[in-house]
Order: sequence, then C-alpha cells, then structure tokens
Amino acid sequence: MDSNERRRAWDEIAETYATRRDPDGSDAALIEDLLERCPPDPLVLDIGCGDGARTLANLPAGSLGLDFSRRGLELAAERLSDAQLVQGDMTAVPLADGSVDAVTAYHAVFHVPRDRHPEVYRELARVLKPGGLLLQTLPGGRFETVRRGWMGGSMFFSAPGRERTLEQLRDAGFTGLQMETVDDPLGSSSEFVFAERS
Repeated sequence: MDSNERRRAWDEIAETYATRRDPDGSDAALIEDLLERCPPDPLVLDIGCGDGARTLANLPAGSLGLDFSRRGLELAAERLSDAQLVQGDMTAVPLADGSVDAVTAYHAVFHVPRDRHPEVYRELARVLKPGGLLLQTLPGGRFETVRRGWMGGSMFFSAPGRERTLEQLRDAGFTGLQMETVDDPLGSSSEFVFAERS
C-alpha cells in the first residue's frame, strides 16, 4: 500500500478501531512512567494519535497529536478539546527542531514501510530536545503484509524485527533503551521501549 492507500485505509476503519480498543490497560500506564521522567509541564507529541482515547487523552493538556488520517483527527477533536492536532506524516514531522520534551508512538511506526523506519526515528530525534524521551511500541517480528479484514478493512503492517529496530533507534541518536512488556488495547501483549535523545 502506498501512503495515500494507507491514509484511506485508516480513514475507513478509524471509528471501528476507536470502538474496539480497550481504553485502559497497562500500556497506557507506561505514560505515567514517561511523564515522571519529563520536566515540569512537558510538551509531548503523540505520533499516530488516531482518535486520541488511548494515548493522547492521558497526556498533559495542550499536548500535540499527529496523524495522517483526517477521520482519526476528527474523532480526536470531538473527544479532546484541549489537544493540538496536526495532520501529517511521521517521516516528515511538521515541527521545529528540538521543540518537544517527549514523544509517544503507540502501535504506529509499523504502519510505515520498514525501509522508511530510519527516517521516522531521525525525525523523532530531530523534534525532541536534547535529553528528550521516546516511548514507542517495539515490534517483535520481521514482517511486511496487508491484513485483509482487519477492523473491517485492510491494513498495512511492516517491521524489520526487534533487534534491527533497536539498532535503528541507536543509529538515530537514542540511548538508554529500556524495554517493558505490557497488555495492549486489543487484548494481547506488546513490548515497548523507552529511549532518550542523546
């Protein structure tokens, strides 16, 4: 799927995805750990925010939500009146260098082709302040596929594998990688990584 097809796919399933996800769970609790490590009143960017219920809603007021699905952002605007929402692509984040204290990327990066993941990580490092923090899902396997019938539509998934992902994060300038395994919103478990921009 090219980027326009992926955008349309997310627009089509945005409401279904929002209603089928559990808004609670231990992956949401990781946000508390992230915020404890941030300076007071941090500016946090949520990459792939979708409807905002799972991650953005748990971030401080005024946090930024980035998604390339217009429908997802419309749902987030209905739910979160104090969030700043931006339509854009995570391979070219429309923010200035060093402008945010932390980035969250829950179940997001693996919807971008894996050969472009290094671009994503360089962008996340670019928009973070020195010492800024990243919290993201860490894909366990190596895959690239379109899942037909996923949430009533079709969705693209792509990852280079766990170790390659960690290597790409380090290459982009992230250090202090720390992994946690927690419950995810669709009823299974996922590994997450905390990382610091050097």
